[in-house]
Amino acid sequence: MKEDLKAWSILNNKLEKSFQFNNFASAIEFINNIAIIAEKVNHHPDIRLHSYKIVDISLFTHKHNKITNLDYNLSKEIDKIFMTT
Repeated sequence: MKEDLKAWSILNNKLEKSFQFNNFASAIEFINNIAIIAEKVNHHPDIRLHSYKIVDISLFTHKHNKITNLDYNLSKEIDKIFMTT
């Protein structure tokens, strides 16, 4: 069963969250679905896949050198993707 490892938190001036899945394929599907949304809104998170089924997401608006509404909005979209993956 997929598992949300923690809520969104602010670490090192970035909005971060980890997501755990049952398997590698589900983790990759999640990443691919994030990529589709990120391209549409032209705001791209840092994504790290490790331990074959854990995905770490980091959001930060480089242009403004801080977390902005773009990051909060994308975090909500990512949570929605997670709920349907």
